[in-house]
Formats: sequence, C-alpha cells, structure tokens
Amino acid sequence: SKAAKHAQHGMSGPDSGLLRISPEVQAALRSGQPVVALESTIISHGMPWPDNLATALEVEAEVRASGAIPATIAIIAGVPHIGMQREALEHIARRGVAVQKVSRRDLPVVIAKHADGATTVSATAALAALAGIHVFVTGGIGGVHRGGESTMDVSADLVEMGRTPIAVVCAGAKSILDIPRTLEVLETWGVAVAAYGTDEFPAFFTPRSGCRAPSRVDSPAE
Repeated sequence: SKAAKHAQHGMSGPDSGLLRISPEVQAALRSGQPVVALESTIISHGMPWPDNLATALEVEAEVRASGAIPATIAIIAGVPHIGMQREALEHIARRGVAVQKVSRRDLPVVIAKHADGATTVSATAALAALAGIHVFVTGGIGGVHRGGESTMDVSADLVEMGRTPIAVVCAGAKSILDIPRTLEVLETWGVAVAAYGTDEFPAFFTPRSGCRAPSRVDSPAE
C-alpha cells in the first residue's frame, strides 16, 4: 500500500498524515541498525506519575545499552508517533489514564478524532510493522481470559500476532489468564511460540506456568 511504502522509506512525518517517525528511528531503519518497538499503555495506565516516565526512560536506556534504537509508540493529537522525544513521552506520562488505551480496533477512531492514545500490544505491533520495524518488546501479552470459552473474551494481541509480521519478545502471557487456552489460540492463528532458555512457557512475573512451551531456543542466532 502507499502507506506502507511511505513508512518503510522513512517518508512519513508531519506532511504525510500517516506516521511521524522520529529522525533517529528513520536513520536507523535506513541504515539497517536494529530498532526495537515499545508500547505506551504501560506509561499511561501501568503506573503513576512520575514513576511512569522514569520507567519509560529506563526501558529505552536498556534498549540503547544493547546496541539497538528504541521506538516507543503512541498517538499524539491523532498522529501515530514511532519513536518519541522526551517531551512527547512526558505528555503521555503526565496525562496518565486520561489518555485513551488504544487497541488495533481503536486506531481509526482515535486518529480521526485527533486524540491522544496509548497503544496496547496489538496496536503497537500493527504500527511498528507498518513502519518497517521487525522486533517488539513488551511485558506480558494478553490472552484468553478464564471462562473465555463461554464469554469469548480473547485479547486482540493473539489475533494481531497471527496476522502481523513482527517478532514479539515478552514474558509470556499475564498470569491471571487461562494460559493453556491462550496457547491453543496462538496455535490456531499459526503463531510460532518459542521459549528462550527454558522448556516452560512463562507467566509474566514468574518463569513457570505449568505449560510446556511449543518450542525452545537458546541463543539469538537460533
């Protein structure tokens, strides 16, 4: 699509009306330097000010220390930002829960209304892939809620990973979820799931969920 071509060539910005990719991220994408996408819901809804800003900056610093360029993603006044300056990060952090939490389904509405939005895993993955970013790091992904076989309460994160070409590095699914059914839905959507350095699928704050991972890898190269 025209949108994807603009994003991949670093042409998105204030004049394109599509994405605003920071100069640092644009340069990294052009030169083939590794870029890591980061979500913004943790900033607005995960913790209070000013701890949220401090954490966001700390995570970006960790990415830089590994030799990659961080690209925190959020929507400011209806424009998706791929990579955010401190001023924009602080704007999202200070507004906190007043910023709308944005899943993929919410993107067109928030953009059309020129609103601020903090992106969840599904929205971050979609925007990152559109910008040509191939790796996305987050905490715990969403999944199938307990009783989801009756309520159909299944996170959009799982569907997004099944249709968007991006690697999601995470600490497994949130521990309050139905992890066996979450793994079943990931299989249904054809999502390759590999545990790093372990045979067990993690559960967010703990490496143990009681569920065997479908596969295992022990190095970045693998």
